[in-house]
Amino acid sequence: MKHNWNAYANEKVVAMPYAEGSLSGKTFAVKDVFDIAGHTPSAGNPDWLRTHEPSERHAAVVDKLLGSGAKLIGTTMTDELMYSINGENAHYGTPVNPKALGRIPGGSSSGSAVAVSAGLADFAIGTDTGGSVRVPSAYCGIYGIRPSHGAVAVKGLIPLAPSFDTVGWMAGDAKTLLDVGRVLLDSQGSGEAGFPRIVFAQDLWSLTDEFSFAAASRYFQALRELADQHEDTVVAPNGLREWMNAFRTIQGLEIWREHQDWITREKPSFGPGIAERFAWASTLKLEESGAAYILREEIRIRMDELLGENTVIVAPTVPAIAPPLHMAGPEVERRRVQTLEMSCVAGLAGLPQVTVPIAGEQGYPIGLSFIAGRNQDIRLLEWVAGHVAARIKPLSE
Repeated sequence: MKHNWNAYANEKVVAMPYAEGSLSGKTFAVKDVFDIAGHTPSAGNPDWLRTHEPSERHAAVVDKLLGSGAKLIGTTMTDELMYSINGENAHYGTPVNPKALGRIPGGSSSGSAVAVSAGLADFAIGTDTGGSVRVPSAYCGIYGIRPSHGAVAVKGLIPLAPSFDTVGWMAGDAKTLLDVGRVLLDSQGSGEAGFPRIVFAQDLWSLTDEFSFAAASRYFQALRELADQHEDTVVAPNGLREWMNAFRTIQGLEIWREHQDWITREKPSFGPGIAERFAWASTLKLEESGAAYILREEIRIRMDELLGENTVIVAPTVPAIAPPLHMAGPEVERRRVQTLEMSCVAGLAGLPQVTVPIAGEQGYPIGLSFIAGRNQDIRLLEWVAGHVAARIKPLSE
């Protein structure tokens, strides 16, 4: 009997490949926030679906994948307007995490992560603004990438916060993640062999619980052996909380600028948490947020200097295993803040980050992340597929 993973928003949205190519024989699913010709993306909200017309053409990323031989087999569930990292949807239900039953799948690309984790698709497309590919990939035990900002075209994507929005993808293995990357990042040539310097992010690792740190740290020596130089460092000298607050402020300003007209006009029904975040975003004032923009520029300079072209950062993807479904109270916000503190680094600096699945507490998945310099995406994917993946035990072991 087929398990209902609730990954798909619409399994009837199918598109055949245009031609043979490097992805021939592969199937993929797309988060329901991209244009598919003749289909109206729901953005995870019935009122959005009701008030928008079907798309006239495919999004740029879908066109590129179909032109490389891959077959589209459906659109996937998402948190409402992509404004969450939990993966729970009050209107359409929550996709079932195949690797951690009874726990959240992570969001907002929850359906895409579940489709891959459950073996329903060879790979899936999501979006990552504040962690929306990386977090569900970690919780669902798969590979995922947030690319350099601007490296993959966002044409045909419902925006959330444009200066952070990226088109990311997920796969069950590192080679498929790389194969998709070679299609979507075709402007980047093959990278240099590996990274001579590896940096372990002490402040990011301090946010993990003891079980997750223990699970990840057993791979540290093997990773050190991949580089000529390795060291520990503090990524955010002025504190990750300050970095995260800058991210949230700029993101909130952009979200409200993008969606205030629709929200004011249609008065949509939002689920718990989503409604409160939009209400908070509506209170932000650009003229009072200058410090956040200044800090972002300082962060970009800091990260460019730290990484250059030859360094990769090793960091956790999430603080711990996926929280239980329907968790309520202050613990929810605490975990959300910790997760954003981890994921905001690549977002603020516009950097590529790949998450690799490892087993955490009770065997549930967590993620081991690698952050490289801007536009080092292919090099990072090749390094992960060619060197890192062989040193990381599969989740089943």
